[in-house]
Amino acid sequence: MKLFSPGACSLADHIALIESGLPFEMEKVDLEAKRTASGTDYMVINPTGYVPALGLDEGVVLTENIAILSYIAELSDKLTPPGELGRSRVLEALAYISTELHKGFKPFFMPSSSGKEKSLACEVLARRFALFEVALGHHPYAVGDSFTVADCYLFVMLFWAKEKVGLYVPASLSAYYERLRDRSAVGTALKDEGLA
Repeated sequence: MKLFSPGACSLADHIALIESGLPFEMEKVDLEAKRTASGTDYMVINPTGYVPALGLDEGVVLTENIAILSYIAELSDKLTPPGELGRSRVLEALAYISTELHKGFKPFFMPSSSGKEKSLACEVLARRFALFEVALGHHPYAVGDSFTVADCYLFVMLFWAKEKVGLYVPASLSAYYERLRDRSAVGTALKDEGLA
């Protein structure tokens, strides 16, 4: 498998792959030039031009965080909580992180965004992070008592909030973030992507 990834939301997939123990290689993508580090036209690999993309050994390319993270969890038989609803709970969390948190950061990464748009985004993100603040009051991880691919993705959202944007993060989420940051796989992925 090959993960196409710079320091973007694809960091979640990078962390999950390390946690899974599955063999993979990583190739960085210049998102402005749409070229991989080896010089390949990235638009041929992923016509959307976005990362992540996961090149599979069979020559198939999988895109989108929810799909890639789910694939990694299923293939490794790790990173999903046990129980009848385990997989569904992870998908539920991944969908929420993708649609409600991830998209909420858009104003911070668009040069044309106004101060008012960024201020509104801060308010919205605070309300959306509150859901996980409540969940973490009962469990150590995003979806219960075990580390899952949802934690990989939520870590990236908290990384953006704390390290890139400077948003206020409630104490319980800050403590959760620091615990995850201390995980070996997270430290390795951050170092590999030049973010440590």
